[in-house]
Order: sequence, then C-alpha cells, then structure tokens
Amino acid sequence: MKATEIRELPVEELNTKLVDLKEELFALRFQLAANQLENTARIKAVKKDIARVKTALRAAELQSAQQ
Repeated sequence: MKATEIRELPVEELNTKLVDLKEELFALRFQLAANQLENTARIKAVKKDIARVKTALRAAELQSAQQ
C-alpha cells in the first residue's frame, strides 16, 4: 500500500486495516516458524505497511487535537 492511499482513508478504516495487517504478520511469522513461508520479503512489506498506518493514525490524532 502506498502512503498516499493510506492518508486518504478515514480513521475507522485505518484502525481495521491495522488489525488486519497485524493478523497477517502473525500468520506470516507462524508460517516462517513452521518452514512453510515461501515469500520472506512479505514480512518486511507488512511491517512497513503497519508503520505507515500507525503514522497516518498519529497524524490524524494530532490534527484533531489542534482543532
């Protein structure tokens, strides 16, 4: 996901996206531990997506606090 796409989403959707990404990361780590993971680069991509979503949530929080 791109940062511009994430910034356009409403806060509620960002929260659900964050939960989904954390679940995906858990599943990927589980597959890695069981030697069933084929694409190890996906873990890094999911971590970066989680960071982007958290950054967008924090920016929205700060923006609402200023108003």
